Order: sequence, then C-alpha cells, then structure tokens
Amino acid sequence: MSSSADAREQALEVAERLAPLGQVVVKRMFSGAGLSIDGVNFAFVIGGTLYFRVDDQSRPAYEAMGLEPFRYDRPGRTVTVGSYYEAPDEVFDDDEVLCDHARTAWQAALTASRARPPKRPGVPRRRTAG
Repeated sequence: MSSSADAREQALEVAERLAPLGQVVVKRMFSGAGLSIDGVNFAFVIGGTLYFRVDDQSRPAYEAMGLEPFRYDRPGRTVTVGSYYEAPDEVFDDDEVLCDHARTAWQAALTASRARPPKRPGVPRRRTAG
C-alpha cells in the first residue's frame, strides 16, 4: 500500500494538471491526500488510487465503466462510501478528460455541501442510545 507521502505526491501531480480549473489545494487526509477548490473537497488519493466525488447524476457513468466506490475495512466489516468512485484510467492519459471528471466531481461536491444543514457552533451533536 502507498504511504501518505506517496498519496500527497500523486495528488500534487493531479492538482498541477487541473490548473485550468483554478487553484486546487491538496491537504493531508487520513492516510491519503484530498483535493479541493474554493474549500470544497471533490477528490482524494489513497492507496495509490484517485477517487472522484459523484452524485446521482454522475454515479451511473462510473458504474457503467465498471468502476468501484471507495471502500475501507473496519473491525468486522467493510464500509462502502458510495459518494466517491475510483477514477477511470483515461484521466491519467488525457488532461482534458481529467479536467472534465474533476469539474463534474467538484459540482457534485458543491451541490452536496449546499444541501447540508449549516453547522451550529457550540452545539454538541446529540447521541442516541443504540
């Protein structure tokens, strides 16, 4: 498995290729690196794989290409994060294709961030007994 330093390096390379979209910021994220534009995370690199944010409109295209959602292991189970899918191989060969996928991912992430209720500072989350 790639280290977080490798993920950061790969994410920086992707960010450089995405220059036509504006300033792409790369930040450490778990054992990988996240990519964002205007404070909105739209992609990440982890374990040597680039993942893009998807929504109900873009997900079917990723599924049709046979691409998988991001998954990680927890004790006793595997967690699937259906809002991020692995990038198609074509993005590594063609900057225009990369920018198209990133633009779509950023739009999906932007829409999702607008749909979330605003955070209320100083109000702790309520936990339910389970």
